[in-house]
Amino acid sequence: MEYKTRKDVPNEYKWNLNCMYDSEDDINKDIDKVNELTPKILKYKNHIMDNSCTLYEFLKLTEEQDRIITKLYVYSKMNFDVDTTDNNTKALKMKIEKLNESLSENYSFIEPEMLKEDYNKVLEYIKENKKLEEYRFYLECVYRYKNHSLTLEEEEIFTKALNAFGACAETFNNINNADIDLGIIKNENGEEVELTQSNYINFMKSKDRSVRENAFKSMYNYYKGLKNTLSSTYVGEIKESSFITNVKKYKSTLERSLYSDNIDISVYKNLIDTVHKNMNLMYDYMAIRCKMLGLDKLHMYDIYVDLCEKSKNNIEFEEGKKILFEALKPLGDKYLNDLNHAFDEKWIDIYPNKGKKSGAYSWGCYDSYPYLLLNYNDTVDAVSTMAHELGHSMHSYYSKKQNYVDSNYPIFLAEIASTVNEVLINDYMYRNAKTKEDKIYFLTDFLDTVRTTLFRQTMFAEFEMIMHQKEQDGVPLTEEEISNTYYELNKLYYGDNVISDEDIRYEWSRIPHFYTPFYVYKYATGLSSALSIASRILNGDSETKDNYLKFLSSGGNDYPLNILKKVGVDMTTSKPIEEAMSMFKEKLEELKELIKQ
Repeated sequence: MEYKTRKDVPNEYKWNLNCMYDSEDDINKDIDKVNELTPKILKYKNHIMDNSCTLYEFLKLTEEQDRIITKLYVYSKMNFDVDTTDNNTKALKMKIEKLNESLSENYSFIEPEMLKEDYNKVLEYIKENKKLEEYRFYLECVYRYKNHSLTLEEEEIFTKALNAFGACAETFNNINNADIDLGIIKNENGEEVELTQSNYINFMKSKDRSVRENAFKSMYNYYKGLKNTLSSTYVGEIKESSFITNVKKYKSTLERSLYSDNIDISVYKNLIDTVHKNMNLMYDYMAIRCKMLGLDKLHMYDIYVDLCEKSKNNIEFEEGKKILFEALKPLGDKYLNDLNHAFDEKWIDIYPNKGKKSGAYSWGCYDSYPYLLLNYNDTVDAVSTMAHELGHSMHSYYSKKQNYVDSNYPIFLAEIASTVNEVLINDYMYRNAKTKEDKIYFLTDFLDTVRTTLFRQTMFAEFEMIMHQKEQDGVPLTEEEISNTYYELNKLYYGDNVISDEDIRYEWSRIPHFYTPFYVYKYATGLSSALSIASRILNGDSETKDNYLKFLSSGGNDYPLNILKKVGVDMTTSKPIEEAMSMFKEKLEELKELIKQ
């Protein structure tokens, strides 16, 4: 179901943002509050660290303002995302962004002023003033940046420079969403239909190879036609990252990106190395795909098609909801009861409409629901996506039990809860499959999850590492250099059983996460962690189930690797990745046995 305009979408299928702001007056009142708090906060300039009381008062004021501006930003951005053609919502989003920029400029003194002091003084203040205890971990994280801080004058200039950044990502977003035109193609019935970001994957799963090929070529013709523009936006993003890295005295953009999570570069490189050691499993799976499809060679447009027809693939939203609750039963009654809030309180924006941001996400703030944006299309994949995003939302729901400053879980942990849900959905569907064909369908669905999340996201991660390193080494990042690098990696990861079509060299140009450098590796580490957690929960390990809820409720009250150890996963070793590879191999062997029957 896809609606032509936002106005055509019935209210029952829209999320309820009125719980955040019911009118323009409410929005303006909060904008006024933000502006009223600014002079109060500025009075603490040169006095933040005078004593334990001034430090506490300052932290409380900035927290109050941050909660309001975050709420304003989340509301304006989500309101815009459901209709990127609406100039009114775009104007509000830009207004809030401008307000945020002015706050950043006003507060450039904070970090230099605080970091002038030794951390031991902070510890003395906490001991003296028990109210500061809630900020202990926050302050520890602040003072980790002491060696990467600037003088007050430098920080003011740096902050103004940062506010000038972001145009590259914004340009990409417009190309990838608001202005996109992928053309018209013919479906399996010979009917002309518009190709969109939302329906592309459906065409890539088509049993008609010509439909897959045409969709593939139409998609990449669009990006190929913009290859020089998109290479400029991507290189601009890399240069922005390099600028921040150099000014803040990090050795590399990779080190800087991992620093906030207190993660060593070895964790990132270990992921890539471990996946490389297990490439034979990917090649083996591609060989099986090729054989089952009856092809001499696979093309890139053949790797998403289902190997078996599912007996029933049309799953309307209400049925998908029932499947969701059945599949997540192993997480326990508390989790399921809390999950009901997502539907009763209308956290979810369900169906696609023209101008709506493509894909899906979970987002919100401390003072809102953990909302979900979906583009539900009545498929098995849509159910899995809903489960995935609800994993994020439930993680946020539980994390808000923490104090405000500790409530945001780090991105390194963000993909674990979502992927646990995906694994449970797949396990439920596989166990309840009635036919051999359905079992093959869900078995290959699991294998494809590992392929796309562990193998493919690691390929993305390696591509990013190479690109940023080349920039650091002074290698000119021309469109050809970028595309050739990506193309060679694609051939490495998919092997000789797959023809790396020329058009795939432009795939890098349509990946939104490349505008958030070194994010994608967390999908791969998240899947490895999730497979470990989910397998133990499915095996009835009540201790893991209880510890999993503690993990979800931890927010960001510790460094991510420490929080993850609460459920027995240690990502400083290759063990979780090797365990994921072992599960992949086990499922691969099951598939081989089913094919023989």
